[in-house]
Amino acid sequence: MKIATHRGGKLLASHGWRLCRVAVAWVCVTLVVGAHADDYRGREEAASILVEVGNEGVDVVWAGELLAVAKRQQSILDAIARPAEKTKPWYDYRDIFLTERRIREGIVFWDTHAAVLEEISRRTGVPSAVMVAIIGVETFYGRITGSYRVIDALATLAFDYPRRSPFFTRELEQFLILAWESGKDPLALKGSYAGAMGYGQFMPSSYRAYARSFEPGGVPDIWDNPADAISSVGHYLQAHGWQADERVLLDAVANQPSDSLFEAGLKPSQSIDALAQAGLSTEVDVDPHTQVTPIKLETTDGQRYWLGLQNFYVITRYNHSAMYAMAVWELSQAIVAARPVS
Repeated sequence: MKIATHRGGKLLASHGWRLCRVAVAWVCVTLVVGAHADDYRGREEAASILVEVGNEGVDVVWAGELLAVAKRQQSILDAIARPAEKTKPWYDYRDIFLTERRIREGIVFWDTHAAVLEEISRRTGVPSAVMVAIIGVETFYGRITGSYRVIDALATLAFDYPRRSPFFTRELEQFLILAWESGKDPLALKGSYAGAMGYGQFMPSSYRAYARSFEPGGVPDIWDNPADAISSVGHYLQAHGWQADERVLLDAVANQPSDSLFEAGLKPSQSIDALAQAGLSTEVDVDPHTQVTPIKLETTDGQRYWLGLQNFYVITRYNHSAMYAMAVWELSQAIVAARPVS
């Protein structure tokens, strides 16, 4: 089945279509009743999805056809059940990303896009090295962006992964809106098993909220345009509270700290002074009232400790994992150390 592509907003405007909730609901019922039982369009939950996207101006017949061709992928369900952040210790997870090749190719990516990185860093306050490292961790600098059709990934997880169905249902809705508005071929867009897209692996909701083209006013292309991808990563971090010219992480020294210190979540919520009294201190000269999050990760030599600052927390907004943020930060610093000073 071929799904038409177009500039959805222009098409709607030219025909003067304005679908109200009642009309959309009626069309949804018609689609579901007439759908085959073996496609996602025939699932009961599809009706509410079509209502939601219809209320955003999407042609629900078009959206229903997309759901009809979406395919359940068992490999997606298998992959999401064992993410590396939850199945590997830090020292194994670190070894995936802190390799000589990833560092070397990070330097090449930086040098290739130096002018863009410098400009986006100026606009957002985010260091070039951090943007390079995120793209390096996410897709090996655009080399590995995912082979699943996004519609298949999101439909599989929305309909057949109950534990996180609400999240992926919203992302599926956002993808349908994105595809309709952008005019991109929704069956050609590919991504990760979780539906993340492009150089920076943006979920559809993140694309709609935070993606920015390098050239102001353009439609961001995070799939094929590295400049837009860099711009989008920088804006995402800025929007989540990146503090320009501030530290990211502090080394810490442990003196029998309680395990409960590390159970407060990723957001900085404990003062350096309070943690020092509880057995976790830093030798860095910093305001003792600074709010941090204590971090403990397993290395090949035993446990190691850090204090995460606001900027470390911002990296975890990209992927809610301390190991992920640590991999990004260490890769960024390794690239800086290895990159020749011009």
